[in-house]
Amino acid sequence: MDIALSAEDHTFRDEVRNFLDTEFDAEMQAHLKSRGSKGMVEWQQKLYAKGWVAPNWPVEHGGTGWTATQKYIWESERSLRGIPDVVPFGLVMVANVIMAFGTDEQKEFFLPRILKSEDWWCQGYSEPGSGSDLASLKTKAERDGDDYIINGAKIWTTYAQHADWIFCLVRTDNSGKKQEGITFILVDMKSEGIKVNPIIGIDNEHNLNEVEFNNVRVPAKNVVGEVGKGWTVAKALLAHERTGIAGVADIKRNMRLIKEAAASEVNGGQRLMDDPGFQQRMADIEVELMALEFTELRTLATMAAGGFPGPESSLLKIKGTELQQATQELRMEIAAYYQGVLSTDMDPEVLGHEFGSDARRAFMYGRAATIYGGSNEVQKNIISKYVLGLE
Repeated sequence: MDIALSAEDHTFRDEVRNFLDTEFDAEMQAHLKSRGSKGMVEWQQKLYAKGWVAPNWPVEHGGTGWTATQKYIWESERSLRGIPDVVPFGLVMVANVIMAFGTDEQKEFFLPRILKSEDWWCQGYSEPGSGSDLASLKTKAERDGDDYIINGAKIWTTYAQHADWIFCLVRTDNSGKKQEGITFILVDMKSEGIKVNPIIGIDNEHNLNEVEFNNVRVPAKNVVGEVGKGWTVAKALLAHERTGIAGVADIKRNMRLIKEAAASEVNGGQRLMDDPGFQQRMADIEVELMALEFTELRTLATMAAGGFPGPESSLLKIKGTELQQATQELRMEIAAYYQGVLSTDMDPEVLGHEFGSDARRAFMYGRAATIYGGSNEVQKNIISKYVLGLE
């Protein structure tokens, strides 16, 4: 694709900058910090009012109609300001599945609500004791008239405590291979028999949960795609998820913050930036980041032309999460180098408490990046089979 900006692209970039500078103001930033998910809903509703909440949706469903270059501009400008991306479970993941496999009734009911952020979604894939083997799931759904009755449990369910709906993989048949007999179904989180158990992560935050299903009755009309063919639906959803996990724009912002922080002087003018080993590590990351960025741009161009993110999304997921962790480690090293950065009495002229706190939080949460969305080891198997053609 051609990433040289045209006159129209420059005009679009100016519009993006003006919107973000105006709408993502100090009040909005404070809402995100203090109100968590509710603050995020407010921000997404601002994006919806502008018509920019779903850049990758088709125009007929409320998408922007942006070119691949315009999407790239949007991501770059958003990340430059440290503005979080939209919560992906509704707008990025289940919405694309409903568009591709859903009934007209499902599209008419769910898509407008997702677009307006009226419904908060979570993902019910992983299960206790199943590790990364998604096909080993045991949560069972049995047909009872016009409903399915679900029993089992899901785990590591992000934001389940806030969710209105959960999209789940459930087992409806045990007679074939383990990838067969799996069904993709949408479940109202207010249904009787659902219990959400909080999991406090290593970062001391409550984002994760275990969700128990005890005789939960769900209308059969909430099945997306064919009964027993949920594995096909799940693979399509995971391709969209893995493409987004790469996080190129956010990694670029991390590198900018790292350079600014490492250029700070302490102890008579010493700078971490002057250490040859540190310089080499930054250079290695930047070379790999450039390659990742162009791979992502090619994927965006394919999607803009009506294509679908295929096995190459696994490439983006592997390298993107590895680079995320590499930059998080550098930020922690900076925090350690500039003594006291993690303490509240840090001299604000050096780096300040917030840099160290953010570095620690990102490092802790980022340990899971190479696991969620399908572990990187599994992604390497996918690349081996579907990209390299190896058995």
